[in-house]
Amino acid sequence: MAELLSNQVLWTALLASALVQVLKLFIYYFVERRWEWERLMETGGMPSSHSATVVALAVGIGMTEGWGSTYFAIAVVLATIVMYDATGIRRAAGMHAARLNDLFEELRTVIQRGPEQEPLKELLGHTYLEVTVGAILGGVFAWLSFNLF
Repeated sequence: MAELLSNQVLWTALLASALVQVLKLFIYYFVERRWEWERLMETGGMPSSHSATVVALAVGIGMTEGWGSTYFAIAVVLATIVMYDATGIRRAAGMHAARLNDLFEELRTVIQRGPEQEPLKELLGHTYLEVTVGAILGGVFAWLSFNLF
């Protein structure tokens, strides 16, 4: 248990995720001028906490195990897959959800009846900018974590 609690790479990645998720809440407030506490637990939005997490993990591994290590290579491949998925598949799924929500509302309006339905979750993926900003924040956080603490 002591090894787990002293694993700086693990805690750096988890803290990067948490800090970026909190930052997302403040960015939303700055843009929309209202608090939306659900942002703390949601996927999607600016910046990408998934990107921050996997990049912080990769940088932490690079700094501890070496930039030429197999562990760093594994972390980079994992980070690339996660970020590609966030801008591709998950983003497309969110766009499909938005269209389906619009179609369902239009159908309800046309037939003037039908059951109320919880809308599908639309904020699933990220834009390239959201992923890039999350990746930069994760890398900077990991670098600071290993150089200042």
